[in-house]
Amino acid sequence: MKEKINISKVKSGDEKILAYIQTESWKNAFNTILSKDDLEKYSNIDKAIEMYSYLLKENIANGYILSLDDNPHCIAYWDKARDEDMEGYAEIICIHSLNNNWGKGYGSIMMEHILKEIKKLGYSKVLLWVFEENKRARKFYEKHKFVLADKSKKFCNAVEVMYCREL
Repeated sequence: MKEKINISKVKSGDEKILAYIQTESWKNAFNTILSKDDLEKYSNIDKAIEMYSYLLKENIANGYILSLDDNPHCIAYWDKARDEDMEGYAEIICIHSLNNNWGKGYGSIMMEHILKEIKKLGYSKVLLWVFEENKRARKFYEKHKFVLADKSKKFCNAVEVMYCREL
């Protein structure tokens, strides 16, 4: 039997779900990229709940949850680009999934959904940042027609690279 897939816009009350998926994803995806201390700091569930509570209360950015048979599995957030020199771009701030379903196509379903939303709201270009060492995520973004840009920045002890694409 095939799962029922549902994508919904985030709402007040979703902060614990968002925080859980993000922090679990970080623990699994970045455990060889970030130092143990940085990973503990940035995957602190209480801090993540606090952050998402603020984002939801202030209605900041556009967030979505993908559920499988009513069980939340994947989250995504996007907004206008935060980099001042990337005016006119949308930015995918995060797309995280629980690792028990990695590689099954649910991230692609979420990606296609948010790219349609971004285009519907008038953007024709989108960017995202990804850890240079995160080969799995980079392959995923390249599969979705994102192209490596000539921009990078440091985050903790790692390097992030920018990817862009036209819509």
